[in-house]
Amino acid sequence: MAERLKRSGLIGELSAEFAGTMILILFGCGVVAQVVAGGALTDPAGGLGDHDSIAWAWGLGVTLGVYVAARLSGAHINPAVTVALAAFKGFPWRKVIPYTLAQTAGAFVAALLVRWNYTEALAKADPGHTLKTQFVFSTLPSNGNTALPVHEWGAFRDQVIGTAILLLLILALTDMFNDPPKANLAPFVIGLVVVAIGMAFGTNAGYAINPARDFGPRLASFITGYDGAWRDQYGNLYFWVPILGPLVGGVLGAGLYKVFIGRFLPTAEPELPGRVPAPED
Repeated sequence: MAERLKRSGLIGELSAEFAGTMILILFGCGVVAQVVAGGALTDPAGGLGDHDSIAWAWGLGVTLGVYVAARLSGAHINPAVTVALAAFKGFPWRKVIPYTLAQTAGAFVAALLVRWNYTEALAKADPGHTLKTQFVFSTLPSNGNTALPVHEWGAFRDQVIGTAILLLLILALTDMFNDPPKANLAPFVIGLVVVAIGMAFGTNAGYAINPARDFGPRLASFITGYDGAWRDQYGNLYFWVPILGPLVGGVLGAGLYKVFIGRFLPTAEPELPGRVPAPED
């Protein structure tokens, strides 16, 4: 019985990670599809949003995804978070791969739904299903802009930095020994962190900062007609960058939090005078 309950607990956690990541991608890829594909068909073009609306929708997608999954799984919804928590916060390493697979599956299914829902807009705006609308689903160096000569290693650097910022702040906002947001506001503030990263670090690589967020939708786009999904605008194999960059950056950011903040925090609040009865002789 105990073993069955243990297995059921893991199934619930994976279900939550799947659902939370799916919510994230529905809003994230959905807003990019609206802005890029739908916006290309307005008169004048660009009438359905811009970079700021994309950044806000991604941030809100994170907030809502975390609220969906938090009670059951802790709402990692990002393999970089899962690996960093295993490295520094005692999360079981045996759960890292199952969590990652659940997150990637949630992102994949959500991207398929976005692809299906925006079938007409994507086909009209980009009949050949090229890089023009590929970044609805997955990231590209400099968002596909050849005027900004960012290549794989520049994008890798960007992903390491962006994800390090994300994990440092996630740990700061969820560490009960620090001063985290009260009244269950941590998911909202973490969403604001993603908005801020998008607004400050969105140019060089599209701020994937989440391997599941990029690989799941990239795979979904590939099997639905985007033959060049694995490469960038220069023809270079690119899909590995938003996988490895965030994994490295997440561990780096969590480590920096531990070095600069976590190790100096008290591990327990001292009891106030008078709270504990004095021992009797």
